[in-house]
Amino acid sequence: MSTPAPRPSRIVPLTVATALFMENTDSTVIATALPSIAASLHDDPIALKLALTAYLVSLAIFIPVSGWMADRFGARTVFRAALCVFMAGSLACAAADGLAWFVAARFVQGMGGAMMTPVGRLVLLRSVPKAQLVTALSYLTLPALIGPVIGPPLGGLITTALDWRWIFFINLPIGLVGLVLSSLYFENLREPERPPLDFAGFLLLGPGLAALMLGFASTGRHLLPEAVAWSCLAGGAALLALYVVHARRTAHPLVRLDLMRHPTFRAAVLGGSLFRIGTGAIPFLLPLMLQVGFGLDALRSGLITFAAAAGAMLVKALAPSILRRLGFRTVMVSNAVLASAFLAVNGLFTAQTPHWLMVLLLFVGGCLRSVQFTCVNAIAYADLERREISAGTSFASVCQQLSLSLGVTLGALALEGVASLHGRTAIEAADFGPAFFAVAVISALAVLPFRRLSPEAGAEVSGRMPRAASGKP
Repeated sequence: MSTPAPRPSRIVPLTVATALFMENTDSTVIATALPSIAASLHDDPIALKLALTAYLVSLAIFIPVSGWMADRFGARTVFRAALCVFMAGSLACAAADGLAWFVAARFVQGMGGAMMTPVGRLVLLRSVPKAQLVTALSYLTLPALIGPVIGPPLGGLITTALDWRWIFFINLPIGLVGLVLSSLYFENLREPERPPLDFAGFLLLGPGLAALMLGFASTGRHLLPEAVAWSCLAGGAALLALYVVHARRTAHPLVRLDLMRHPTFRAAVLGGSLFRIGTGAIPFLLPLMLQVGFGLDALRSGLITFAAAAGAMLVKALAPSILRRLGFRTVMVSNAVLASAFLAVNGLFTAQTPHWLMVLLLFVGGCLRSVQFTCVNAIAYADLERREISAGTSFASVCQQLSLSLGVTLGALALEGVASLHGRTAIEAADFGPAFFAVAVISALAVLPFRRLSPEAGAEVSGRMPRAASGKP
């Protein structure tokens, strides 16, 4: 049996970052190209919310089994297989000739994405001490943040100069790099003892999440018959309720609901989900507003929207020092308010707003959201024991993807609702303001669970010692 080559200290995080880079570039490129894709497929731009939600729902369905599969087959094996599935889904997207095909191809992409990032993050979490966790996560995601920075301008350039189908070929060389690096430097980690797969829980949770989100996404423009949409909502809710009953009775549930007993994990899940709903709506609402509402082409739209990702990348390295100085509770409460306010500011943009001002405000908003995500991602693991990290990663990742999917759905519903109140079926520039305000209010509600945290919550993770331990009055 061959042993893996010696691993330079930074190669493993960079290998995981390759997957993050590919995922994030793909998502932001698609967001910029949505109006062009819709026109090519002869569909309404708002109907493309199905493509966004299909990917996120696929992530939510398959992420819970990613930890078990890594423990069963080995992290390197699962990671490489996931890269291949994601690349195959990308080729299918490029070949799509209708909305149904495109949505199905995005679902396949989500299956690959569900295994790539969680498995890589799990390896990192098992090898990094808690005191270094914030720094390690910041270092891991910093290269991956390049994707959202170059994604919008690159997507706009390809869509304007070539054809939107070419944007999916970007994933192929990136995925091949990830395959080579993971083959050379990824250790095939697996747990010698692992619980059996909760197959009954998977049959309840997976279809339940898929049906519920399909029902939500089908409302508004009636992409499905109304009776089918309501049946999906009712059936999905029933399956999820059955899963809750099942999870409380089985020894090793697919998603461990008992982790919510940890105050820090509970705050990260509840507050983080509310905050991400607002964030999830941005990649859907903002490019539509700039292109459909203000009449900009895809390239100019991408050159504006990339500013948020640039701000996120710039401030990511500063987050650990901010947390050490102020602590999780102070940062998360105050920053949730500020970040939500800057989200609402997007709704004040008009076609006459100077582009430099849009870029500046989006940049600041991206900085604030980046700090919040660093806090939420780190404090989720503050009180978890080592044996709970795998289950915590799955639980937190499912909630993250569902909240982002809800953001797209609720943003679209708000947009359609405003147009309907004015007796229109086509969206106009004036409809985007109320939609942004609505998702910003939901995002600001994250303050409520964050305020319930102890002032010293996550002190070990942030590196900020409690006053009593530091000897200060």
